[in-house]
Amino acid sequence: MFGKFGLLVLTFVALSTARPIDRIPLQTGDVPIDVFQVLDLPVNVHEAALTKTERGQFLRLALGNSSDLKIIGLRYSIVSVDARNEVQVRVNRSEGFSIPAYGTKTVTLKTPIRLKPKDGERLVLMIEQVVSRESIWEVVKAKDALETYARGDYSVTPTVLRVPNQVDAPPDGRIRVLPN
Repeated sequence: MFGKFGLLVLTFVALSTARPIDRIPLQTGDVPIDVFQVLDLPVNVHEAALTKTERGQFLRLALGNSSDLKIIGLRYSIVSVDARNEVQVRVNRSEGFSIPAYGTKTVTLKTPIRLKPKDGERLVLMIEQVVSRESIWEVVKAKDALETYARGDYSVTPTVLRVPNQVDAPPDGRIRVLPN
């Protein structure tokens, strides 16, 4: 009835009109992170924050999957921007998790982050790669795009390259649907 484009629009509208109760509440001590959205990626980050636990700081993200494929992981970078507008890469990691097709999920990534922003410093996050069993989406020249954005030039639109995932795909090339 809707087609792929209609489902994409419907998903975007549903995610953008989420009630405040559906959003991640910032707890005392959470550090909010600005997000550089790459529109051609199938994953959108709605909120990002470093949250402190007994085991350290962890990155918490509210994610939306706008594709018809189950997402199994991503690679991201966090940079800091100081008062002199100097950008420094602070974190670059890959993480695995699962988001169903057209689903949304709040995830707390498993790897602790040792990061203490200084006064006047802001953090900016960018998703550089998204992985499903069938495809990998990669941002071309991600580091350059993120640094340009973090310095305040919002005119940069990163290019995304989509390639088949030959590592995680089934060996015979057929896609199997497993029961939940």
